[in-house]
Amino acid sequence: MYTAVEGARVPIRMWADPASVEDQAMRQLRNVANLPWVHGVAVMPDVHYGKGATVGSVIAMRDAVSPAAVGVDIGCGMSAVRTSLTAADLPDDLGRLRRRIESAVPVGFGLHKTPVNPAKVHGVGGWDAFWKSFGDLHEGVQELGDRAARQIGSLGGGNHFIEVCLEQGGADEGRVWLMLHSGSRNIGKELAERHMAVARKLPHNQDLPDPDLSVFVAGTPEMQAYRRDLFWAQDYAARNRATMVALVKLAVAEVVPGTTYDDAISCHHNYVAEETYDGVELLVTRKGAIRAGHGDLGIIPGSMGTGSYIVRGLGNTSSFESASHGAGRRMSRNKAKKTFTAADLAAQTEGVECRKDSGVVDEIPAAYKDIETVIKAQTDLVEVVAHLKQVVCVKG
Repeated sequence: MYTAVEGARVPIRMWADPASVEDQAMRQLRNVANLPWVHGVAVMPDVHYGKGATVGSVIAMRDAVSPAAVGVDIGCGMSAVRTSLTAADLPDDLGRLRRRIESAVPVGFGLHKTPVNPAKVHGVGGWDAFWKSFGDLHEGVQELGDRAARQIGSLGGGNHFIEVCLEQGGADEGRVWLMLHSGSRNIGKELAERHMAVARKLPHNQDLPDPDLSVFVAGTPEMQAYRRDLFWAQDYAARNRATMVALVKLAVAEVVPGTTYDDAISCHHNYVAEETYDGVELLVTRKGAIRAGHGDLGIIPGSMGTGSYIVRGLGNTSSFESASHGAGRRMSRNKAKKTFTAADLAAQTEGVECRKDSGVVDEIPAAYKDIETVIKAQTDLVEVVAHLKQVVCVKG
């Protein structure tokens, strides 16, 4: 159940202990809740301070949207697919499987030498129309078309990952899943930053307590342009994940031939959707939150050493039918690098085939909140379908 935080123009419903939330994040949430366009704010149990807007926040606005409340990785989200394999089918040398995945999917700032053939991405159509609409995007990104095309099917860095996981407990104990986390790559960032800059200069945003809260309002050319680019980038992110799923399947097939797959589960967790609550049509922004409508399947990952959950939404309208997007950070990347060593990372990821060098110490499990606690805090938002534990983790 949530705690109602008072003292703002609209209530802030929080599925976290308010005393555990950083002061910076609470200020962000109160500032957002005081905006005249805001209908309501819901806060997930993985909440933490974020640039522009709080990570783990769901903001429902009337006739307005704040680009910073979406963030620069527009459409970032998760995909997962259950395979026909069990743990016994995996090779003894999981390093070989990790290397094969890393050779199939560019990581970090990497991109493909040539665009991935869309024919490899079964079940996803409309590629010609999608790329044709690139010419309608913000004029500032028009020279980035080739890069955007070659980054479809690439992972990125930071907290993005590809994992091979084993189901824990139940009748499907040991079943192998593939899971990945990524978004709209550089093109999403470029679009987001350009529109944030436009929003900050608009007259109605000049007296806001934080310029990062700047909004576009309905019926304006600026809003129309942002929505066009926003929804295109969300589509790009979904196509990027679908392409990576296809490439990882091919990589697995080279190591374990004959593998079959269930339908993929996919969900955004940095995005905007048009939804209706309390009889009001709203623009709902989820930054670090997934949709958890009744029956919706979602993915809530932990860290690179702790496992993840497949969940089913319960349709709780108090949270605007939302749930957390992960465990959530409990310390900044800089603090994690100063606090932990590569040896600490190796110890905390024991049993996982993954990078264990200083370049990914900021992703150490101890830098994240406890995923079990996060799941228990939202039993009125989602029910657990499957508990997964990674045995291979690819990082950028």
